[in-house]
Amino acid sequence: MNTSVKIPVGISSCLLGNEVRHNGGHKRDAYITGTLSDYFEFHSFCPEVGIGMSVPRPPIRLVDADDGVRALGVRDPSMDVTDALKTYGREQQPELKTLFGFIFKKGSPSCGMERVKLYNEKGMPENRGVGLFAAEVMKAFPSLPVEEEGRLGDARLRENFIQRVFIYHYWHTHVAEATAVKALTDFHARLKLTLMSHDQDCARELGRLAASARPDNLVTVKAAYLTLTMSTLKKVASRKNHVNVLQHIQGYLKRELDADDKAELVEAIGQYYRGEVPLIVPITLLKHYFRKNPDDYIANSWYMTPYPAELKLRNQL
Repeated sequence: MNTSVKIPVGISSCLLGNEVRHNGGHKRDAYITGTLSDYFEFHSFCPEVGIGMSVPRPPIRLVDADDGVRALGVRDPSMDVTDALKTYGREQQPELKTLFGFIFKKGSPSCGMERVKLYNEKGMPENRGVGLFAAEVMKAFPSLPVEEEGRLGDARLRENFIQRVFIYHYWHTHVAEATAVKALTDFHARLKLTLMSHDQDCARELGRLAASARPDNLVTVKAAYLTLTMSTLKKVASRKNHVNVLQHIQGYLKRELDADDKAELVEAIGQYYRGEVPLIVPITLLKHYFRKNPDDYIANSWYMTPYPAELKLRNQL
């Protein structure tokens, strides 16, 4: 997987430090502007500024009305920017189509991905809304990896999102337009162990789907494969599934390792299962053994190296 080119990713403008919020401030995120900016090329969007609202400006909120969710002024409910925000989202689709992920601003009535305050008929907030711009993005690009900056503070959610971005980018740059069945089957071979760490049943289903591809049905099969792959990868990999994959990989070394090496590997996997060491420990040990005993399938698998090691994502899993 090529990690030398920055991947285009959309982002709520305020997270980059741009002073576009309703109060004239920003919500610069140090992890995003520091670590992730080394790997992602950010394309910023501020829907509220994009529809012509000023900075600073009167705040808006989501209201559950008879004709659906509306974005209304907090102090002046006659200010209705619902249609403008939805139109803005649809107008951005040509640029959004060039992106391979999106980081939204948590809680925003325009950009919030989930659990945005939605005011009911009694004027009470309920955490069940979706920002209107974010909703348009997710509806138009359902397989696009999306996340909120607040959730990136969770190590498992952070790793899950970044992994999806790299895989989605590879798909669109190497598989989406390929006319050979081999491009799909090779992709699945590389992704299989990663899929197993997320959902073993879906991994088997995707294997059958990839195997069913022929020149005459390739377009249809690829569309179904991408949809199921991205929904599978969205499931956060469990410790139990990781252990199953690690043990599966260990099986490729059963004839190469002596008793002491096998015991060391079994212990490292057990320590990870018990939460005593992070995932990077058994992965590093496996890489050490495979350097001495190379295997083409394992070498090509993305499970071992799904993204740049410098991100250190598995150090906290």
